[in-house]
Amino acid sequence: MKKENFIRPVTALIIGAFIISFSSVLVKTSHVSSSVSAFYRVLFGAVFLIGACIIKKDFKKRSLKKHLMAVGCGLIFAFDLWAWHLSIQYVGPGLATILGNCQVFILALVGFLVFKEKIRLTFVLSLPLAFFGLFLIIGTDIDHLSRDYVTGIALGLATAGFYSMFLLLLRQIQSDAKDFSLFYYLMLLSVACSFFLGGKIYVSNDSFAIPDITSLLSLVCLGVLIQALAWVMISNALPKVKASHAGLILLLQPTLSFIWDVIFFNRPTDMAGWMGVMIVLVAIYLGMTGKEKPAETASSA
Repeated sequence: MKKENFIRPVTALIIGAFIISFSSVLVKTSHVSSSVSAFYRVLFGAVFLIGACIIKKDFKKRSLKKHLMAVGCGLIFAFDLWAWHLSIQYVGPGLATILGNCQVFILALVGFLVFKEKIRLTFVLSLPLAFFGLFLIIGTDIDHLSRDYVTGIALGLATAGFYSMFLLLLRQIQSDAKDFSLFYYLMLLSVACSFFLGGKIYVSNDSFAIPDITSLLSLVCLGVLIQALAWVMISNALPKVKASHAGLILLLQPTLSFIWDVIFFNRPTDMAGWMGVMIVLVAIYLGMTGKEKPAETASSA
């Protein structure tokens, strides 16, 4: 029985990480602006989650404070998705996803400074290791990088910051197990996020139009498979899987995202670049497991 209970969450985590690895690819193939792809992702995801909440009868009277916190989560997640989707346009799905996953370092530092969580030497070593790996991926000749590429890197790192804020606030919502429903609060923050992103699109005079069937399929998959299905699978499985195993499995997302970037979009990557990818992934893993009490976090994006 113990073995069965272990296999099921691990399998769900692997499947969730595999599915979510395609999120950056779907953003690229949606053929719309970063704000519009982010908007439809959370909108379609919200529709799916509303249906799930109706089936589960999750529409109950809940804390006003938690509702406001969920709306705040939606606002932060709107900034997170906007920054990440725009980063994908500038530096490609692979690097943008790796940069976003650097949130593990921010969360660990916040845990150490604010929540007094202890960190191990492995985490301290992971920080310079991550920067070294990124230099190998990006290239050491920074002066020859285009302005758009540098902007994309900055947006990828901003994604890590926004996602860290999102996870910290979500953890506060989850603190009351009696009042917490994963489907309900993911639905609520998705609705709030779509509202904020829709407002941004309207104010900037961007178009809500979906140009073709490929774009529609990409956006629907972003909403249903990524925003709803993969998120729920990962969030449900994480507390039931040993932290070291979870950290290793979640590395599937940035690893596969980079591989998909090379396969589908012909990203030029030399041996130094591949070494850099491996070094950053090792650093991220050390960052995930380098605390005595690791935070329960899902993959970025």
